[in-house]
Amino acid sequence: MMNSSSLSSAKIFYKNPVLPGFYPDPSIARKGEDYYLVCSSFEYFPGVPIFHSRDLIHWTQIGHVLDRISQLDIRSCASSGGIYAPTIRYHDGLFYMITTNVSGIGNFYVTAADPAGPWSDPITVPFGGIDPSLMFDDDGKVYVTVQQGAGYDSHIIQYEINIATGEALSEPVVIWTGDGGPWAEGPHLYAINGLYYIMTASGGTGPEHREIIGRGTSPYGPFEQLPHPILTHNAIPHHIQYLGHADLIEGPGGQWWAVFLGVRPGEAGFSVLGRETFLAPVNWTEDGWPMIDNNEGTVGLEMNAWHISPAESGTEQLPETVAESASKYDFDEPALPFALTFVRNPAEGSWSLTERPGWLALYGQAAGPGDIGQMAFAGRRQQHMEAEWSTLLELEAPGDGTAAGLCARMNEQTHYEICLEHRDRHNVIAAYLTVKGQTQLAAEVPVEGAGVYLKIAADRTEYSLLYSLDGQEWSKLAAGEAYALSPQAVEGNNFTGVVTGLYAVGGGKTAQQPAYFDWLYYRGL
Repeated sequence: MMNSSSLSSAKIFYKNPVLPGFYPDPSIARKGEDYYLVCSSFEYFPGVPIFHSRDLIHWTQIGHVLDRISQLDIRSCASSGGIYAPTIRYHDGLFYMITTNVSGIGNFYVTAADPAGPWSDPITVPFGGIDPSLMFDDDGKVYVTVQQGAGYDSHIIQYEINIATGEALSEPVVIWTGDGGPWAEGPHLYAINGLYYIMTASGGTGPEHREIIGRGTSPYGPFEQLPHPILTHNAIPHHIQYLGHADLIEGPGGQWWAVFLGVRPGEAGFSVLGRETFLAPVNWTEDGWPMIDNNEGTVGLEMNAWHISPAESGTEQLPETVAESASKYDFDEPALPFALTFVRNPAEGSWSLTERPGWLALYGQAAGPGDIGQMAFAGRRQQHMEAEWSTLLELEAPGDGTAAGLCARMNEQTHYEICLEHRDRHNVIAAYLTVKGQTQLAAEVPVEGAGVYLKIAADRTEYSLLYSLDGQEWSKLAAGEAYALSPQAVEGNNFTGVVTGLYAVGGGKTAQQPAYFDWLYYRGL
């Protein structure tokens, strides 16, 4: 069992979120002085991005846990389906990541000696709805703790498994029903100081979101429930909302920390960034409860926190922990950068980094941004409220209906594109706006030649679609409102944030000639 200890005497300052943009449902594990964090990926592939840190504040992506189709087949997955709420744990020389593919095999886990991979093929487990977690007890038993049911009927079940095979060694037992709110989910079981703590989210991942906790002397309970949340902002006006879905970790020097999701809704009450990963210190009460922020407003964008080793950074004032303000992907390496992601598994042969060295080749597919299918798309999460993406595109010898360009994507129903399109034996630069499934051609201009510079520039109110013939002078072709691309505007499941990137379509079939992209440039403003 883990042991809590007192705070150290060194103070540091850092900025939240530690992972800006669409990185929800964080889970964290420790091996020695190294920390590893995973997040939900839903319909995006590769699945489950994994990050490394030594100070819990500055995170570097080292890969993806699920990077091949034998682990993750989401070829026909709708938006906000796919991979939900992973949990990562380290035990006896192996890392374990357990999660749910709601569009496929259900609950499963994979293992790796090196968290950068490769990870094993899936081992399925038999019971539970979503959000499974693993707990390795001191007596050698391994428990799966997992959500079951829906809405106000949502509760937590638990059973023991053979960790080598996934076989259940006991029948599932209901151990936690939450605090009376809907969606008791994201469970984690911990053994700390001789007690077992069961911690879950409650209230749904929205304005009522909160983290609750109970404790007992057995892994199956009964659990005494703390009568108030350990983390929420659901009763106060605050610039960070929806807090919850947390995971605890004992950090350097014995200080405890929590990672959790939150949303920065802004003055207009929405955020295109989706749910992001935040970090806060955990303070243990005298009677043994971990507390983070119960409507006190202490989780902020600028944090003062006790930390173990300011000497490692050379200063107590650490740099701010925001995304890189500028990233240029030149496609000169033999693999795509970890920051880029496909929508679903890409079709075999639909992309290449070697066909034209230094360029990304995308072969348009029958499926486009509005379809549930394997589309040609490689994008980057939006991590700043104001940002822009640009590229140099060449589309040679196209067929009618083929197009390629930049796409700002929320889901199949809502997305914006600026593209070079071949139509009626000539090329046009076209801007399309799709909102709630209704697509309009917002504007178009004829263009000579096969090359064009394209840009999407987002501010807090709109996404501007721009083009240039020389990369210097830019013309605005159209614009779409930012709110329409936010999860708050989407009907039904809305678990992701905006991902914008390069795309190609084949006019209802696979294109015979690719679109070539020289680079993708992202800049946070």
